[in-house]
Amino acid sequence: MLKPARNKEKDPEGRMPLAEHLRELRNRLAKAVLAIVLGAIVAAFYYRDIINLLTHPVQQSVGCSKSFMELAGQNEGACGNITVEGLLGPFTLMIKVALTAGVVIASPVWLYQLWAFIAPGLHKHEKRYSMAFVAAGFPLFLAGAWFSYHVLPAAASVLIDFTPEGAVNLLPLDDLLNLVTRMVIVFGLSFELPLLLVMLNLTGMVSGRRMLGWWRGMILGVTIFAAFATPTVDPISMLSLAAPIVLLYFLATGFALMNDKRRRQRAAEGPGDDEASVLDLTPEDVGEAEPVPAPSAPTEQSDSASRDRVNGYDDVT
Repeated sequence: MLKPARNKEKDPEGRMPLAEHLRELRNRLAKAVLAIVLGAIVAAFYYRDIINLLTHPVQQSVGCSKSFMELAGQNEGACGNITVEGLLGPFTLMIKVALTAGVVIASPVWLYQLWAFIAPGLHKHEKRYSMAFVAAGFPLFLAGAWFSYHVLPAAASVLIDFTPEGAVNLLPLDDLLNLVTRMVIVFGLSFELPLLLVMLNLTGMVSGRRMLGWWRGMILGVTIFAAFATPTVDPISMLSLAAPIVLLYFLATGFALMNDKRRRQRAAEGPGDDEASVLDLTPEDVGEAEPVPAPSAPTEQSDSASRDRVNGYDDVT
């Protein structure tokens, strides 16, 4: 009869053999993939609503009020009709949208699985910084996505104006969704730059004074990045991305300056009663070593004293 397997006690520092690490990674990946699949199944029932939500700003800005046949041979100004190509196009599009939405819906699950796999190997202060990074990074990403969603109509109206006169612009739905996804990701990640600078300052790698000295190059770099990141060439779209990033950069610089001032004040006050003082590990010169005298010959007195001792002690204790 097989005995039930006993639960092994976990190491408080999260140490385990390589096989256990691989087994835990497999289990957590399986849970994350299962959550994504379930989220994709749920999103598949609402994929039309998801597509309408993503394409609504562009449709309202540049969508044609008439069909392609009605617009043929007419000149009503630049507009575009959203199209789906091929017989299998709608089904492929549904799978793509459902999987993408499943990743977003299941993000709390796979993010937790990732955190649970990494956290045991982190120190206490590293866990605190990581939690603060996630807590502040998610709202910043959403703010960037919100900006991109409202920049899309202006960008679409500028791009559609390049359509030759008398031509009808067809907007493939998969290309349009790729454009929307790209702008959301680019805007969302660009809003994480100030948070990265704050984390570098908290770890002592970058000072607030140095960050303040970068302001000219930072403004130029953000402007160039915004010019390449936005799909249009108009200054409105470029400034709509560059201005919030520059503002967040100066807010991060102000936080870094205050953090450096607080750090200097704590260093001047010295360690508290419940804190250990910093050890001075600077090597000192101890001079030349004194010569060791040569051992003298044993005498009768020393022999009698050694016999009264046991193993070098006065008694056996």
